[in-house]
Amino acid sequence: MQLEFYGAAGEVTGSCHVLRAADRQILLDCGMIQGGRRDEARNHDPFPFRVSDIDAVVLSHSHIDHSGRLPLLVRHGYQGPIYAHYASRDLCEILLQDSAQLSERDARTENRRRERKGLPAVAPLYTRQHARAVIRLAKGLHYRSATEILPGITLTLHDAGHIMGSAIVELSLIEDGERHTLVFSGDLGPRGAPILHDPAVPEHADTVIMESTYGDRAHRSRDATVQELGEIIRSAERDRGNILIPAFAIGRSQEVLYMLGKHYDEWDLDRWHIFLDSPMAIDASEVYWNYSHLYDDEATMLRHRINEMPRLRNLHLTETVEESRVINRVRNGAIVIAGSGMCNGGRIVHHLKHNLWRRECHVVIVGYQAAGSLGRQLVDGRQFVRIQGEAIKVNAQIHTIGGLSAHGDQNDLLHWYGAFANRPRVFLVHGESETSDTLRELIGRRFGAVATVAQTGQVIDLLASSRRGRERRRPVPRPAKN
Repeated sequence: MQLEFYGAAGEVTGSCHVLRAADRQILLDCGMIQGGRRDEARNHDPFPFRVSDIDAVVLSHSHIDHSGRLPLLVRHGYQGPIYAHYASRDLCEILLQDSAQLSERDARTENRRRERKGLPAVAPLYTRQHARAVIRLAKGLHYRSATEILPGITLTLHDAGHIMGSAIVELSLIEDGERHTLVFSGDLGPRGAPILHDPAVPEHADTVIMESTYGDRAHRSRDATVQELGEIIRSAERDRGNILIPAFAIGRSQEVLYMLGKHYDEWDLDRWHIFLDSPMAIDASEVYWNYSHLYDDEATMLRHRINEMPRLRNLHLTETVEESRVINRVRNGAIVIAGSGMCNGGRIVHHLKHNLWRRECHVVIVGYQAAGSLGRQLVDGRQFVRIQGEAIKVNAQIHTIGGLSAHGDQNDLLHWYGAFANRPRVFLVHGESETSDTLRELIGRRFGAVATVAQTGQVIDLLASSRRGRERRRPVPRPAKN
């Protein structure tokens, strides 16, 4: 049994790992690399494994940094099953179609430039046809339902509490009479977040692959986050400006709307016009509505009481480009929720271009910003940023609200791992190297467990590593008292 790390090792995006067991190969996630142009150009690199060798894909959730290269896998000939939760399958249909459309658009733009220079045309990374093929291959599963996906390999998904349908992947492996349980956390949500349940913890693991996005820090408490967001809204009202909220279309947009609805009267939101300026987020919100059986107790109670999530009487769903452009004429009193969450594309870029230079405006960062992204530049305090080739002065007030993250913080990650009584060996992925290293040291000190920061291309013999882990955890005999 072998595990090989290909993506999100020493970095946050591009989740991709290969498991070899029982003479089969399984791909865990097939995510897109996000960040600056140089990072995103790596998505065009060949896969570092033979696509024809992959027997099955298991997808932890639909976010593009976990699912975004699945259409490329299909483009290179993959025709096997793709296992995911039913909600992830439905959300992937939205996300991957959008990603393919962007890929086609970027290729058209580049080819117009190349044509003027007499250069040969380039193909898109993948097309909408490839994205549709992914959905045809997708096999929906429920949480806590064990399914033998290949001989000797049984898959069980558990609720990860990150976004709708996000899953902790548990794989029970039997090879040459030996059994091994591998648990891949996917992305773990924070405890106490609205709408979704807290992350589940499987009962046992021999090896754990765990995300470490915020392994070096604690988020603000939910109460403090609510208070901070309310203060930002009141401050923007005094300044007579707009509020821009770059938000991922799936997960973050729905949570922000939920909070605005829940605190509608407290924050005097009648004074504002709220725009969900994202066709993808609008479609994703419908999926969230359709999977209400996955809500936590509070959201379930609201759904049953008023047959909708908290009301937003002044919410405008802007689907067309023309409707989006009209928002840019609004000089004050607009709360605009738009993608992309890292400000690398989408409609939020146009809203930033029209508002960043205005001192009375506010930008609220509610999610992780990858190195090199426009959002990261704003978080890092850049005085000028380039948007569509134009240098824009950053005069708007930039607020980073960590308490709205869909990722668990250091305390959440330690709580999740600490529930494994047998202290399995853990490989840390999906984190910047220094962040992962901080969590590695803390897991070793607190639990006496063997923790390793995964490296790209690293190959692990699972049976050998679990045996070594058990040997290292054996208690040292104490000397007898005289």
